[in-house]
Amino acid sequence: MLVLEQTVQEARKEKITEWYKDFFPVVAAYISRRGGEMEDARELFQEALIIFYEKNLAGDFHPEVSAEAYLMGIVKKLWLKQQQNKQRIISFENIEISEEFELKPAVKKVLSFLRQSGEKCMDLLQSFYYEKLSMEQVAGRFGYKSERSATVQKFKCLEKVRDQVKQKSLSYEDFLD
Repeated sequence: MLVLEQTVQEARKEKITEWYKDFFPVVAAYISRRGGEMEDARELFQEALIIFYEKNLAGDFHPEVSAEAYLMGIVKKLWLKQQQNKQRIISFENIEISEEFELKPAVKKVLSFLRQSGEKCMDLLQSFYYEKLSMEQVAGRFGYKSERSATVQKFKCLEKVRDQVKQKSLSYEDFLD
């Protein structure tokens, strides 16, 4: 049984080596003519070989064209798919945004109010709003006896920030750059 398995593996290696010798130069030329690199050709050829090989293993595979034509068909489809995916990627650096969309919260202003509310309040609000901890987890982290105690403390912290904003007569627009 071991000898048979080794013979099958050797035959498989020989077939793959044969495909590389016979078909890879054609694939490399095709990809090169379309602006691709040698590495692109290698990757696409290997992927096409895997697809082709798996179809052959299925046993009921009988292509109507030669192995070379079938492999090239797979490579062409993979190349087109790769190019379409590259075109879908948009570089955000080159996109111009109109002024109405440039408005964003002035983070420094918001942080200054949070700092004025105290470090403990800032940590508590960060745990709840940014880390998305439940009130039960917040209570455990900050040593409150219950969720209700943590909720009351969160409310008090928010009230401190609201009072500071009211004292300075600030509106939402004041927090936009």
